[in-house]
Amino acid sequence: MSKPAEINLTPDILVVGGGNAALTAALCAREAGRYVSVLEAAPKPYRGGNSRHTRNFRCMHRGPLGVLTGSYGEDEYFDDLLKVTKGDTDPALAKLAIAASERAYCWMEAHGVRFQPSLSGTLSLSRTNAFFLGGGKALVNAYYAQAEDAGIDLHYNAHVDHLSVSDTRITEVTARLDEVAYRFTPGAVIVASGGFQADTNWLARAWGPAAKNFLIRGTPYNRGVVLKDLLDQGMESVGDPTQCHAVAIDGRAPKFDGGIVTRLDCVPFSVVVNRDAERFYDEGEDIWPKRYAIWGRLVAAQPDQVAYVIIDATSRELFMPSVFPPVEADTIEGLGQQLGLPGAKLRQTIDAFNAACRPGTFHATELDGLATEGLTPPKTNWARPIIEPPFYGYSLRPGVTFTYLGLKVDETARVTGAGGRMDNLWAAGEIMAGSILGQGYLAGFGMTIGTVFGQIAGEEAAAHV
Repeated sequence: MSKPAEINLTPDILVVGGGNAALTAALCAREAGRYVSVLEAAPKPYRGGNSRHTRNFRCMHRGPLGVLTGSYGEDEYFDDLLKVTKGDTDPALAKLAIAASERAYCWMEAHGVRFQPSLSGTLSLSRTNAFFLGGGKALVNAYYAQAEDAGIDLHYNAHVDHLSVSDTRITEVTARLDEVAYRFTPGAVIVASGGFQADTNWLARAWGPAAKNFLIRGTPYNRGVVLKDLLDQGMESVGDPTQCHAVAIDGRAPKFDGGIVTRLDCVPFSVVVNRDAERFYDEGEDIWPKRYAIWGRLVAAQPDQVAYVIIDATSRELFMPSVFPPVEADTIEGLGQQLGLPGAKLRQTIDAFNAACRPGTFHATELDGLATEGLTPPKTNWARPIIEPPFYGYSLRPGVTFTYLGLKVDETARVTGAGGRMDNLWAAGEIMAGSILGQGYLAGFGMTIGTVFGQIAGEEAAAHV
């Protein structure tokens, strides 16, 4: 088959990936005067990787900035990161991402992204996180419109199979565009093609057979093909393959691509039990933005990788609901029966929890110290008896957003290979996020990493060619 004339096989810069980091890199490189091609594995209706499911961007700022209130300094931001990663981060790269986030906010606005104030309820993020008006899809659509206007070549259904490495250079990129094979020989390559979470066999090799029960709430196109190809050729890796951004999502969500609407934010106001109707963790340990990302791993550690969240009528309106309605019953035993739980055991667990609750003032949006007494595990905030019918329940499954095993980069986003620093290969976004996120997750920080290192990669690659 003859090759369409519009495919430029020798662009200055070839960007592999089609989400926030990839488009940011492509736009920055194009604005520096380079010819840029983007290879997005997804078909056009599903373009954008995990970015189309995102909601917000965590940003450092010295004073009120756009929709962000107050100030959020570099030190506080870094301290928040250290808390969730337990210090497992590259401090230099982390501080670079944090310090550059303020400039990134302005860059995003200048490229068509519109922000809105933080939502209320369990999020409490008005000072730290700027929310995208229209969500991640609006951000992705804005960037693609900018890319089309700038003359960037955009290719969908474009699957990269191999990057040929010779010493410290990428000499050729082999890809299939609509299943037709092409060989690109760009001046520089930026890989922003995400982690490997959509390859459940790879997940199972890292996690064991239990990983087959995980749901992938992000794009099904991040299968780690480019990551594996480069690691097999000696690129230096970072991150633990068992570490990932995983949250608890509605157990009725699809296997892939359920997105943000499947997340359940009612845990702080609930009792969470496993398959045997037993509690296993403190549901009120901290405010939800600092704890929501641990619940995916907690559920993953339970029998059959499933859990159940139980609330009563007093909490029904306190959180953003899942896209799925809750299971409802007038009695705890009836709710247990509908959820497939042993009703008598669930009744016993709820009764023990209710008996351990103490009088106090309830504050839904801040740590209120309303704790249980004499209960194991304790609930240290928002502990109110579950006594007001109707009772509601949701099943929970681990929902993986992205994995942390990735490529090691330096402060210029350049990849390190077996022969040292690569001459013409950069990485941005989830494929290098493990450099900064050794474990845990901070709400909105994935978009910060993607935007900041997308800018750096685009500018550095443009200066190289």
